[in-house]
Amino acid sequence: MVSNVAAGSGLSDIYAMVSSKQQVTFNELNDISLSRGIPKSRLEDALRELERMKVIVSRNSGGVLTYYPLQEEDSLRKVLIVEDDKNINKLMALSIGKGFEVKQIYDGGEAVPTVRKTRPDLVILDLMLPNKDGIDICKTIKSDPEVSDTIVIIVSAMDPIASRYKGIESGADYYIKKPFDPIELRSLVTIFLKKKGKRFDPLIDLPTLDGISKEINHSISEGEGYSIGTIKVDGLGEYATKFGPNSAVVILRLVSQLMQDITKQKAGNMFVGFLDSEIFVIAGEKSMVKSAVGELNREFDAVLPFILQDEGYKSVDLDITNLFESKEVPKLSLVYNETLKKEIVERRGEIMKSKGDAKGDIGSYTYDEIIQLFGNNDLDIRITRDSGGTRLHVGKDNRPSKED
Repeated sequence: MVSNVAAGSGLSDIYAMVSSKQQVTFNELNDISLSRGIPKSRLEDALRELERMKVIVSRNSGGVLTYYPLQEEDSLRKVLIVEDDKNINKLMALSIGKGFEVKQIYDGGEAVPTVRKTRPDLVILDLMLPNKDGIDICKTIKSDPEVSDTIVIIVSAMDPIASRYKGIESGADYYIKKPFDPIELRSLVTIFLKKKGKRFDPLIDLPTLDGISKEINHSISEGEGYSIGTIKVDGLGEYATKFGPNSAVVILRLVSQLMQDITKQKAGNMFVGFLDSEIFVIAGEKSMVKSAVGELNREFDAVLPFILQDEGYKSVDLDITNLFESKEVPKLSLVYNETLKKEIVERRGEIMKSKGDAKGDIGSYTYDEIIQLFGNNDLDIRITRDSGGTRLHVGKDNRPSKED
């Protein structure tokens, strides 16, 4: 696979740019290419050819086209499809394409025994299945130490308001709504199973510091019709303290996937980034951002009762008209704040002045500098990732240092 990219082939330089990183955006590749005298058209042709050769794969997430280098495999990775509709099951298998060992079953009751016997690397799972539903299957897989590392992608036509949350809460790595995009399914399976470096995580793999830095600078150069701001999961620190860090990570994964779905449905390009805390960054044409934020709030408000009921609150406790409503009901909400361009420019000037370089190019901002640019100084969540997986820490003393 990688050995097919011969030195001097005209593709080797482009492949080396992608391969040197675990993930790299098209804009970053274009900047590097232009600095080396490689025109954009040649870069695009090379990337298409490298994808055809299956040495890289791309994914559009948060309005950013990102490329991932793929590792060579000595054997085919195993994929199990659990879907009772034979036509959809066949479409899923065709969507994945060659390069994987695919097994197809149609009965939910066979799923867990098949996973334990054949040890697939990834399961594509419907929710409405005969004999055992997808949520129970996912919970069983993720709670069994022998097979808990199995990646689970739920693909379902069920109402995603509750089922998406329940799927993520039960340990699913990703949730796709039917009718699904075959290209998206193929890309996700490939990235989950063949990406070089650390295991793919759709939350962490949203654009972070570097991507957000570039978008901040880009937004400054755009007109007033282009907006940038933050969406904060307000109350997440208290929620994490009450129900545990893992429950709060589920909320962040839910919001992340909601945002990615909503921005994909919009006509123009939008940017979504994650600041490894309780805030996401969103940017784009002002009217589109307003529409996306409104839709996000409606979806989150719709799923919130299911979240709280899952934590043990009865529906009567959640009725805001109830005069005896418990004061202990956690208050989770999404708060959007648009950051005015002039405020960003002013704060950027303060940052440059503190560096003693008022006219220089700041390049990538640190975590603290981005917080300063957006005027968010009250964050008390920090997300980190290590060999043990994604971890959430509560407390302002856990904020990343400038070196993070």
